[in-house]
Amino acid sequence: ADMERLVERLEKAVERLENVCQGPGMCGDASAKGVAQYVQAFDALLAGPVAEYTKISREVGGDVQKHAEMVHAGLMSERALLVVASQHQQPAENAFSELLKPISEQIQAVQNFREKNRGSKLFNHLSAVSESIPALGWVAMAPKPGPYVKEMTDAAMFYTNRILKEYKDVDKKQVDWVKAYLSIWTELQAYIKEYHTTGLTWSKTGPVATAGAKAAPAPPAGLAPPPPGPPPPPAPVSSSTDDSASRSALFAQINRGEGITSGLRHVSDDMKTHKNPALKNQGGPVRSGPKPFTAPKPACNANPSPKAPPLLELEGKKWRVENQENATNLVISDTELKQVAYVFKCTNSTLQIKGKINSITLDNCKKLGLVFDDVVGIVEIINSRDVKVQVMGKVPTISINKTDGCHVYLSKSSLDCEIVSAKSSEMNVLIPTEGGDFTEFPVPEQFKTVWNGQKLVTTVTEIAG
Repeated sequence: ADMERLVERLEKAVERLENVCQGPGMCGDASAKGVAQYVQAFDALLAGPVAEYTKISREVGGDVQKHAEMVHAGLMSERALLVVASQHQQPAENAFSELLKPISEQIQAVQNFREKNRGSKLFNHLSAVSESIPALGWVAMAPKPGPYVKEMTDAAMFYTNRILKEYKDVDKKQVDWVKAYLSIWTELQAYIKEYHTTGLTWSKTGPVATAGAKAAPAPPAGLAPPPPGPPPPPAPVSSSTDDSASRSALFAQINRGEGITSGLRHVSDDMKTHKNPALKNQGGPVRSGPKPFTAPKPACNANPSPKAPPLLELEGKKWRVENQENATNLVISDTELKQVAYVFKCTNSTLQIKGKINSITLDNCKKLGLVFDDVVGIVEIINSRDVKVQVMGKVPTISINKTDGCHVYLSKSSLDCEIVSAKSSEMNVLIPTEGGDFTEFPVPEQFKTVWNGQKLVTTVTEIAG
């Protein structure tokens, strides 16, 4: 009932915003004297792509509509920060962290909504939004906030492509929804490039912003404040912590690994060991090379949320195996062809699935062993690390996406299986031999692309060891 009332209030607020938005730079108070140009430009984005996305989301309805209202609330929190920045000088790091809290909380609320609605028929929609909503954190990124938004947008593509594939010739409204949502981030990148190329632009005059700084004037159309979310992780207090580290702590809940290097500082020649041999004798940590994809570790929290209970149950046609740790004898035996299995956040465990089912998905798993008989559809491995999959019968397709370390053991009857991979590393396929052993073959990770005069031609690059 509380959620319904909240959605009703936000719907009315959005309608009022749309009524006063008559064109670029004319949204709410944007035409008021003294409003910074980049705030007016952001209002144009709200009146254009954001309004279109919100409108189509209302037409789709259900969980998509509720999610869209949360996204809109996050964008309004961001607008409030932009107004503060346009009227104040840049604050100290701890004060800036406090100013970022409303945005951080709204990002968390959007992602929590996806996690609480995994059974939703529109789960791909929720996932596309949840994976890309950390783009709102661009205000804490320097010196390349634009590329950071691009990375977050790319994170949604896996799910938006699924939506397009499912609804392409079925429901044009769903296709329009994808286009409208992605256009928000495309327009935001252009906006950042024009007004905040190397980071959030602060006023050169006025008082220094403090944690209690308020945006003046108020957000357009008197929008209701966003619902309170869980408290964000506290920013670490350390004199040696640079801006990027503090901001990473604030946005630690952002579940995207590719963006963690966006704040690295430039290394001058006197800091490089090959140009300054004296540094080689000073000791210090030794790096073994760039690390593959890993999800960022959550920041320490004085009041951590309770750990989700382990789960192994059949919900409708879906077997849910979630939050299992150090479980070495998980078995699903009473299976049917119409059923699917979804394995989420399982660590250091093994799972055996007997019989023939429709599909299997491993999501966010670490050091997991999976053994199954037959799958008629696809086995998907997403956002995982150090997993081993053994096929006892047949499977037509195995998809590996954003995974670091994956061993696939094929059976003699599954040698015609197609293995599709993207953004993954350390993948190996093991083929059975006549003697009962396996021969290991690595999956290529590096490619060469050339223009042959008519089209791009891509081939595998083999590097001699």
